[in-house]
Parts: sequence; structure tokens; C-alpha cells
Amino acid sequence: MNYLITIIGPTAIGKTSLSIALAQHFGCDILSCDSRQFFKEMRIGTAVPTETELQAAPHHFIQNKSIFESYSVGDFEQEAIAKLDELFQKSNVQIMVGGSGLYVDAVLKGFDDFPEIDENIRRQINADFEQLGIAYLQQELQKSDPEYYQKLTAENPQTLQNPQRMKRFVEVSIGTGKPYSSFIGQKKNSRNFTPIIIGLEAEREVMYDRINQRVGIMMNEGLLAETERLYANKQLNALQTVGYRELFDYFDGNTSLDFAIEEIKKNTRRFAKRQITWFKRTENAKWFDYKTDRTAIIEHIKSQFIIHNS
Repeated sequence: MNYLITIIGPTAIGKTSLSIALAQHFGCDILSCDSRQFFKEMRIGTAVPTETELQAAPHHFIQNKSIFESYSVGDFEQEAIAKLDELFQKSNVQIMVGGSGLYVDAVLKGFDDFPEIDENIRRQINADFEQLGIAYLQQELQKSDPEYYQKLTAENPQTLQNPQRMKRFVEVSIGTGKPYSSFIGQKKNSRNFTPIIIGLEAEREVMYDRINQRVGIMMNEGLLAETERLYANKQLNALQTVGYRELFDYFDGNTSLDFAIEEIKKNTRRFAKRQITWFKRTENAKWFDYKTDRTAIIEHIKSQFIIHNS
């Protein structure tokens, strides 16, 4: 039986160091599931593992793409499953780690099948969005799929502010003449592994303090210079990311540097809260305080081996 140890939790909680400790203990590889660490131009602002950490265990899907490439969660799902199939030939235990909930779900559960959408419809929706903004997409979804709109309003209101996802919902609804939600849950994805899900958490004040410290470290490591190099391409989807957006505002002359840094801290804290909300819904996750001795986590994992093999 194959096992995918999956480490989830908010940013700056210590997922990377735990994943390396587990990879060394079980003699296996690590799949990164952080949707911004894929991009090689974004190192400091995405807290990519250090060279020492990367050499401590084999890593995959870190800085393997360019911000100029189109790379979707569906692309990641296909590549990650193919990589796992390869890695399971060497060892029946592998590790996945990351804070991008949608990407974690893509590997663990897969996605529903959606029909191909006419490119003309996609172009028209993009053009209308450029002219009318996010409110246009919200109105279209409310009109074409009112039940799904209400579900998002109640459970994931931040999604209603996400242009990429909203455009997808609207293009499917318009392109098929059916509600986007009617395609959800029709496909059952099979996986050749059993997930063992480990969540890391901390008291909110501790988590916020760790985030504030990490932002300070990023600035000391050269985040300002990294963002300046990326400024000419600030419109790219990959760069619509906390840590870069705020400094783009500074380079635009809209804020002071001190204000931008405080905004990074504030927006990262908000992001962490959203991550917690997402991950706390994960079925069968075992949550540990971030300071828990690794031995206790390893013993829990081994107990799951026994349960699933009995």
C-alpha cells in the first residue's frame, strides 16, 4: 500500500522543516504544493526553502516554472500524480507539503470534468471583465448559478473576489448553458495512495508573531530588490501575490515603504486565517501544535500504517 504523508497548515508555521525531518526519517521525497513556489523568479517573497533545506531531501515542484508560463491547478494535478506514480516505484511512502489548499485537494481528490469552452466566449468574458471589473463576474454568476453564488457567499466569500476563478465559473455557465455547480461531483477520481494528513497549528498570537518575523527576514534578504526586478511584469497572474502587490504599490508611489511592509504583514495574517478556514475542513486530518516533538508525529504516522494494513 502506498502512503502520501500530507502536511498542511498556515504560512510560517513550520511545514518545511517538518517535511524535511519526515523525509529523512522515512527515506523519501517531498512534493511542494505551494502555488507560488513553482515560479523561479519569485524566491524570497514566496519563502522558498533554502539551499541547505533543498539539499537535505529531494524536492519536486519548486521553482520549476516561469512566471511567463501558463500553469493551472489542473496542470499541477496531472504532473504531481505522474511524479507520485514514479516515486512510489522507489518507496511506498512519499510526502506532500504546502499551504495552497486548492492544490492539495487537486492531488488528494482530483477535479471534476468540465467541457471545453469556446475561446470566443473566454475572450469576451475577459474583455467584459477588463471594462466592468469583478462586479460584472459576480452578477453573471449570481444570474447563471444562484445556488453556487449563495454557497460561496456563505462559505468562501474571498472566492467572489478572485478574478481567475470567477471567470472560470462564468465561462462554464455561459459556454454550456448549465450552472457551473451542475458539473461538480460527477467524476470520481481514483488514487493509488492512502493520504495521511498532518496539520500544524499555533495560537493566533504566536502565528501572527511568526508571520511578522518572517516578513522582516524577507526584507533583510532582499525582497525589495526582488520585487523591483519583477515590477515591469506586475500585471502577470503569478505576481498577484501578497508580498509583491504591496511593494508594487510602493514603486507606483502610492505608499511609503514602511506602510507597504506593514500591509504585507497584515495581508499575510489575513491569508493565514483563510488558510486555516480552508484546511480545518479537511477530512481525517490530525492536528498538532507546531512545537510538537517530531517523534510524536512520526509515531502517529506509523500508527496509521498499522491501521490501514490491518
